[in-house]
Amino acid sequence: MLRRILLPAAAACIGIAGAAWAMKEPPAAEESFRDRAPEDEVVYFVLPDRFENGDPSNDTGGIAGDRLTHGFDPSHKGFYHGGDLKGLTEKLDYIQGMGVTAIWFAPIFENKPVQGPEGNESAGYHGYWVTDFTSIDPHFGTNAEFKAFVEAAHARGMKVYMDIITNHTADVIQYADGDYSYRRLADYPYSRRASTGEPINQGFMGDDVLTVENFARLTSPDYAYTPVVPEAERQVKIPAWLNDPIYYHNRGSTTFSGESSRYGDFAGLDDLYTEHPRVVDGMIEIYASWITRFGIDGFRIDTAKHVNPEFWQKFVPAMLETAEAEGIPNFHIFGEVYSDSPNSGFLAQFTNRDGFPAVLDFAFQAAVRDVVGGNQPPAVLVDMFAGDVNYEGGEDAALAMPTFLGNHDMGRFSTLVKSANPGISQEELLARTLLGHAMLMSLRGSPVIYSGSEQGFVGDGNDQAAREDMFPSATASYNDNDLIGTDATTAEANFDTAHPIYMLVRDLAAIRARHPALRSGRQVVRSYNDTGPGLVSFSRFDPETGAEYLLAFNTSGEKLGASTAIGYTARSIETLHGTCPDAVDAPGSLKLQLAPFGWCLARLSETDK
Repeated sequence: MLRRILLPAAAACIGIAGAAWAMKEPPAAEESFRDRAPEDEVVYFVLPDRFENGDPSNDTGGIAGDRLTHGFDPSHKGFYHGGDLKGLTEKLDYIQGMGVTAIWFAPIFENKPVQGPEGNESAGYHGYWVTDFTSIDPHFGTNAEFKAFVEAAHARGMKVYMDIITNHTADVIQYADGDYSYRRLADYPYSRRASTGEPINQGFMGDDVLTVENFARLTSPDYAYTPVVPEAERQVKIPAWLNDPIYYHNRGSTTFSGESSRYGDFAGLDDLYTEHPRVVDGMIEIYASWITRFGIDGFRIDTAKHVNPEFWQKFVPAMLETAEAEGIPNFHIFGEVYSDSPNSGFLAQFTNRDGFPAVLDFAFQAAVRDVVGGNQPPAVLVDMFAGDVNYEGGEDAALAMPTFLGNHDMGRFSTLVKSANPGISQEELLARTLLGHAMLMSLRGSPVIYSGSEQGFVGDGNDQAAREDMFPSATASYNDNDLIGTDATTAEANFDTAHPIYMLVRDLAAIRARHPALRSGRQVVRSYNDTGPGLVSFSRFDPETGAEYLLAFNTSGEKLGASTAIGYTARSIETLHGTCPDAVDAPGSLKLQLAPFGWCLARLSETDK
């Protein structure tokens, strides 16, 4: 296959200076992958359905009928396309070759195959419409195949993170009167039946009293709506207790504001009553079993901000204790707390109050998006990092925050950059995207690569439009996309290890692996523009030796000549990646010459060369 590789000046040294220097470093001492801290990982996020189809016999999940029954239609972006665990396992060489050390994938529990109103149906290919929390969805394979995948990853020293849901299940419960608007606690208290106003749930003191004794008095679920479960789906959920409407809020659809954010049905999905002690205990039982049965290494927790803090205060310690008992000392738990702001204060409350060890770093995503893609001053990025002190554990805890550029919900980084810069050329779009990845792979946090990003995917938008196939796609709205760094389209397989973004991630992952400063080193700001695009630089320090590393980035489309502050003891400089000067100009200062959207990653020394 002919591929055109577009290499901007900023990326010309990929695989040369960076890789060559990395190979000079001695390999780390042999240790178990279990010993690695979360900040040591390079994470690859994948939707199994869109990655590789290793077993076409499971495309319909063993379900008879048409696409509205089994959910398989590879021509439609909202249905199953055929990717599975077998395919993911077969591509571990490709994933590990990029320097990835941990794989995080969208939920693979058994889902309701198809749901949605007539004419607007879609399938559970993404995994967020769970019916059976104990089994792998047959579209993806079997529990045995999942075990084989985990073992294959572990044999390579790679960790496995599962994406889990405690907030909701598939949409099964309906309301008798057909209205699904949110009904407030004040207007529809638990003490009277919505349809007649008669007293119910006598003695129940509301969900401020989180005791088994109090919730034993909650016996009637029709305080806001009369929940109805279709006959064909009365026993569809596993474990069986999930089939009882008493364990759901049943207050109608969330408006994503106020109390409805925690009590409302998320996009119509059945919202679990996470205040209920039976739900807390049941979810702990469910997910502890995935740790004990399969020895997985972490959880990304979906829709974390839509669940009450008291749930997390019990759930998170229970998972960590289970993992510790299973010999998994660095079990990583990070919550999805969606935010569109570079201010980390909103995220930090979930580490302080709810007890999450980490959260997906949406603040990092927003800051890099605004600075690299939105032409805002680098001060935005600096201010975001200044907020690290707000996390429980402060700047040390921030080292373990999973950082990312784009995802399957908000859209790809390249798509966001393109949207912010109408008429942008393919070469500039690639250059900005490479710069974003250089920041991702070297600044504090555990970097997450969304599958397809390393192949230059540029989607049409968010959600379904950002979930392209890595294997040959039959979806027209994907196949007409103009990818960056290649002549390929999504109509053919995209596992090109010579793609410039893949090579950049690979080389920076190798450098990161050999230099603890780029994984767990303290990070301080050095110099930055506070008006308009331009220079932003940071130093990171080896946690053992104190050696200083310089990370400098040019966020503008113009060649940059500027000085950056450095430590006063630095006397010489060694290039790790990018374009760096040959010498230190004076104690405390270094003169940079950076290409448009270029960077310099270097190690400073207190001795002359």
